[in-house]
Amino acid sequence: MKVSGKVKRRFGKTLIAVAIVFATPMFEGGKPMSGAHNEDAFAGKEIVCVIDLCDDMYSKHGLEAGLNYQLAERFADDNRCEVKIINAGKKENWLDSLKQGKADIVIMHNQDSLDEGILLSHNMDENTVWGISDDKYLEQVNLWISHMTSHEEYSKIKAKYSRVYNPIKRAENGVVSNTLSPYDSIIKKYAAELGWDWRMLAAVIYQESKFSINSTSHRGATGLMQVMPRTAEYYGVSDLLDPEENIKAGTSHLKRLQRLYINGGFEHSELIKFTLASYNAGEGRIADCRNFAESRNIDSRNWNEIVSLIPQMREDSILEEESVKLGKFQGHETIAYIDSIMSLYEAFCKICPRG
Repeated sequence: MKVSGKVKRRFGKTLIAVAIVFATPMFEGGKPMSGAHNEDAFAGKEIVCVIDLCDDMYSKHGLEAGLNYQLAERFADDNRCEVKIINAGKKENWLDSLKQGKADIVIMHNQDSLDEGILLSHNMDENTVWGISDDKYLEQVNLWISHMTSHEEYSKIKAKYSRVYNPIKRAENGVVSNTLSPYDSIIKKYAAELGWDWRMLAAVIYQESKFSINSTSHRGATGLMQVMPRTAEYYGVSDLLDPEENIKAGTSHLKRLQRLYINGGFEHSELIKFTLASYNAGEGRIADCRNFAESRNIDSRNWNEIVSLIPQMREDSILEEESVKLGKFQGHETIAYIDSIMSLYEAFCKICPRG
């Protein structure tokens, strides 16, 4: 049967219209959307997403929380919503919060069974699944996960978050790489503001957290640079789980401490060591060390000279010294801290020799 030219033209226009209808959600905002869904269940909303993976700097899962933080941000971007990402605390049951509507998504390790009322998404990977309380969200989450995990981009994102490695052993084995962490671009940005080699700042961050965004110390220090909440507040930072915000707070504090020494005639390497010593022990303790050194006619701008005096600061006799305001100082942790960072920096320079 012959088809007229008019019918052909109408059929062609229909195909174009259908293609536009289906293609538009995938390219909303001028870029492809992973798993875009025509119901737009999340569009225009603020959702609460909890990362409940319990991996800290010593976890075998390494950088899992950082990976899922980036995926949650990508999910919000693709689904045109705002996301508030929370690191699950040890005291709160976030699955109960999910059922009560205080959270919309909980990213967690795979579980064989859950309480009634919790829906599980498709697996994001072999370890991770998203818990959801409302079935109106489940279809869109599953569609997004299916699209995301099937694309090459997901493999590239995931590759950035390898397990924690030992830089010293890696350098000894002659490994050379263009990257040190998933956060290299952020580290380079803030290291430049400090006037530091970015590999030195990377060494500080590795020492503090091994690049794990949700590591927390017994003192309450949090995140990549182990920033105390009150310190973050002082520098106008409220979200210490956010990698850039955490590094911004940590480097803002380093910058302030560095200003204490910047005009003191320090060599650059010594300036960094005294700044880091103050970051670890507090500026008052390091001021005591320097004042004590000056009272003994010892160079207070040389860290090794300070280290040689610290054993005397552990003695009761230091309490009689007018130059020492804060009393005895053990200093073991601070000495080890500086030594470790310098070793890490040397290793990072070998791993990433081009800087």
